[in-house]
Amino acid sequence: MRRTKAADYWTLTKPRVVALIVFTALVGMFLAVPGLPPLRQTVFGLLGIWLAAASAAAINHLIDQRIDRVMVRTAHRPLATGALTSTQVLVFAIVLGALSMAILITLVNPLTAALTFASLIGYAIIYTGWLKRATPQNIVIGGIAGAAPPVLGWAAISNTLDPHALLLCLIIFVWTPPHFWALAIFRRDDYARALVPMLPVTHGVEYTRWQILFYTVLLLAVTLLPWATGMSGLFYLGGALVLGSAFLWHAWKLLDPPDELYAMKVFNYSIVYLMALFAFLLVDHWLLPWLQPVPLNALGPAEGSFGLFGLIAGLSWIP
Repeated sequence: MRRTKAADYWTLTKPRVVALIVFTALVGMFLAVPGLPPLRQTVFGLLGIWLAAASAAAINHLIDQRIDRVMVRTAHRPLATGALTSTQVLVFAIVLGALSMAILITLVNPLTAALTFASLIGYAIIYTGWLKRATPQNIVIGGIAGAAPPVLGWAAISNTLDPHALLLCLIIFVWTPPHFWALAIFRRDDYARALVPMLPVTHGVEYTRWQILFYTVLLLAVTLLPWATGMSGLFYLGGALVLGSAFLWHAWKLLDPPDELYAMKVFNYSIVYLMALFAFLLVDHWLLPWLQPVPLNALGPAEGSFGLFGLIAGLSWIP
């Protein structure tokens, strides 16, 4: 059944990818303040970030249309099928980007607008237009643009570039390679046919599997930093350990997978992992503040010893 024009334009925005971007930006907004974030900055901040991400996605379609036509995964996209023209997509992307900047500058703050514009350029132009075709480390270098949404959300509420927001950015930055390389393993023939130097194409599947494992170990360590820095409490720590251990198990199993589809299982889990990890951050910060640990230096000697013992005991139940 033929899609409508509206459906074609909606496809250009990569709605599932953008939904994850908006969700992590929303978590950044909630973590920026002790209670509920201001309604105006939240609504217009999310709208501006969504429009910018949708604009970047449309530009990605425009630049990648040659690649999309030869890859099975993307052959159905509107430009690849001829449902939309390059001019239509370009105008659509410009309108979305302009609306995004207008909303963020006038109704949120200039800092969020500048950071969002930098992220748009980083993904749509630097990654898609250059890095993707230049190096097998494309997703590592270009991952910083995709890791920015929590920083954008935080800046929309606080009008600052907070170190804790950068820590959330670091988590997504380290998560991106094992997430994307799992997909690249499964779609390596597509990328080879399109002459895109993804890691499984240039260095082989076995090498990529080991890289996924190494990055997953690093990811597990990085996700402990919100707890280690006092940003989050034991509820988040338990969730991060359970989710990270499961991710690590998947990455280890991927070294000798039961079938060719297992790489996609790892890819799909990585999406659930990131959403759940940020949900744990949100619940820990906002709904369960009573689980936040009391700093040991705020207690007396006896209380401090008891607090340390309680912390160790609390960790003992985590699998």
